[in-house]
Amino acid sequence: MTRAPLEPLPRRLAAPLGVAAGLGAAVTWVGVVDPNRPGSYPACPLLRWTGLYCPGCGGLRGLHALAHGDLGTALGANVLAVAGYAAFAVLWTLWLVRAARTGGGMPVVFRPEHGWALAGIVLLFTVVRNLPCGSALVP
Repeated sequence: MTRAPLEPLPRRLAAPLGVAAGLGAAVTWVGVVDPNRPGSYPACPLLRWTGLYCPGCGGLRGLHALAHGDLGTALGANVLAVAGYAAFAVLWTLWLVRAARTGGGMPVVFRPEHGWALAGIVLLFTVVRNLPCGSALVP
């Protein structure tokens, strides 16, 4: 049984590098256009209409801080978003390495229980950050 030849390296890396280019452009934009200045970005509708923080509130400010190398401020803005950025970076790196070596796709299989666990974490984070005891999680 013979193995099919690998595609050329540039073709194998096109998808992960394309994603990196798009995200790099987005991070550059957020790094340049400061979300801490009023009017730079639209306000969170949930916060505006209910006074409750959604799980994403502070995410842009955290990304802006990360783009400027300030991890402490980023964690203070939205620790869950920063954890998500880190998880994405790890998964993207695994994808890039696998694509370079074998031409394969994402090396992690996401199952329904992973989605439920993630939804539970996000829900718990959202509830706790809106309680008086979770004031440290407020951006």
